[in-house]
Parts: sequence; C-alpha cells; structure tokens
Amino acid sequence: MPNRYIPPPAEALQRLIDGNRRFREGAGTTAGRGWHRDHAAEAQRPFAIVLGCSDSRTPVEILFDQGFGDLFVVRVAGNVVAPSVVGSIEFAASQFGTRLVVVMGHTLCGAINATIRTIETGYGPESRNIRDITDRIAPHIAALARAGAGSAAGAGSEPSADVARECLRANVRASAAHLRHGSQLLEELVRAGRVAVVGAEYELESGLVHFFDGVPLANGR
Repeated sequence: MPNRYIPPPAEALQRLIDGNRRFREGAGTTAGRGWHRDHAAEAQRPFAIVLGCSDSRTPVEILFDQGFGDLFVVRVAGNVVAPSVVGSIEFAASQFGTRLVVVMGHTLCGAINATIRTIETGYGPESRNIRDITDRIAPHIAALARAGAGSAAGAGSEPSADVARECLRANVRASAAHLRHGSQLLEELVRAGRVAVVGAEYELESGLVHFFDGVPLANGR
C-alpha cells in the first residue's frame, strides 16, 4: 500500500473544518463506509490526532466526517492529560508523522460540571478513580468556578451555561499547554514547527466545532 500524504497543520485543520461542515449539513459519508480488507493491510498514517472526551455524544470520526485510518483518537472523560494519554499522543506523532494535535472539549460536559460542583461544595466523587479526573481538572477552573458560584441556583446545582463554557475552555487550554510543554518529545516537535497543538470546543447544541487555541497560520505553522 502506498503511504498516505501527511498534511501540514493548517491543511489538516481545514480538513477537519470541512468534515465538520459536512456533518452539520447532513452531507457526511462516514456512516456509509463499511469494512474492507484493505483497512488491515494499509499502514497507519492519520492526518490528525484528537484528544477528546469519552462522552457518548461526541464520536470524533463522525462529527469530523472521517473514516478508517484518518484520525488517531484518544478519548478520556474531561479530555484530561495523564501519562498514558501523553504517551499515546507521543506515539502517534513520532511513529506516524502526524502534524496536528487537537484537544477537544464539549458543552454540557459531565466531568466539567462534576468538578465545578466539587469546587463549590467541597465534596468530591466517592470513587477514587473519578476523583482522579476531577482533581486534574480542578486547578485549571477553580477561579472561574468560584467567581461564577453566585450564578447557580444553589450549592451543588448545575452551573450556569456561561460558567461551564468558560471552564471547559480553560480545561482545554490547560490540556493543550500540558501537551506543548509537559512532553519533551512534543515540545521539540512544536518548537521545530513540525506539530501544532490546537484547542477546540464541540458544541452539542449545534454540532459545530470551534477552534480557539493554537490555531496554525495559513503557511502551515
């Protein structure tokens, strides 16, 4: 099988934007792509790496209208960055030459809302494993959550949409910054202009993906 072309960051980002547009217009083709034996024989050459949330309403390949081998996707609740997540992204960037990394949060995120409630009430999840997720999110959104606490109906209630959105974006920016500066491998690739790390927000209410952090310029950097 011939190697796939790996586009520069700006071109890869445009492919995601175009795919999301097709998805929102109902013109996507992902659902119609069936299995073929060539899928196993073809070497991996994903054009983008996406760190997204595990939420069942955010199927990455579908909302970007991409198919087999197009995206290297890592999904974890709250799109938090843990060592295994960093290692997965490092693997894809170094082994496949993929040049775009997208950290994508989404509106109505349960992990964000649970973290906001923990900050407001002081009571975290009973599960130690779930607390590991909220503990990773909390430092990045604590100031925003406390500032917006008065907008909620009462302690422990759902946060306002504006507060939750600010928090999800702050969490995305923190995860993106962690990938840019918390991994020597990725930091060197970013510094050399070989990889761009971009933040994004998937809007459940409209199907639109907003890219807002680290968006590469048209020249590919």
